[in-house]
Amino acid sequence: MTPAPRATPTQQTTLDAAPTTRVLRQFRVVFNAVKTHFRQVEREAGVGGAQLWALSVIRSNPGIGMNDLAHAMDVHQSTASNLVKSLVTREMIVAAKNGTDRRAVTLHLLPNGEKVLHRAPAPFTGVLPDALASLDARTLARLDRDLGKLIVALQADEDSAKFPLANL
Repeated sequence: MTPAPRATPTQQTTLDAAPTTRVLRQFRVVFNAVKTHFRQVEREAGVGGAQLWALSVIRSNPGIGMNDLAHAMDVHQSTASNLVKSLVTREMIVAAKNGTDRRAVTLHLLPNGEKVLHRAPAPFTGVLPDALASLDARTLARLDRDLGKLIVALQADEDSAKFPLANL
């Protein structure tokens, strides 16, 4: 009986990297699904994914304030403020100052914003948050733990967690 041929160094490297390659491919699939959805939103609705999400939150919560919008979208307050400025400029929402604190604004959807939501593809929050919401608690806990390890290995800036994927 002849012994099995030994793997060349290149073949061995490929075999050793297979799990890494498989996971990398999965990340590519996820990122491309997200990117494809954002492109579809832009094409069909004429707004970016983060703007669409903001419109949907404002429609669901008439009179919501800036801080509450930021909290609902899990973004930094300055990011929410920039989204609101853009939507006000495009006459999709109105930011009304009322009450004694003239700094506080309430946000309301305008007919142009409603039209955008009507023609936009769902989910308004984006495909990744929607998919994550469909997972069971154990899977989410495992993903949280494992992605935390990946973030440490990347030495990534965790402050970037407060910026929507649509802005990348």
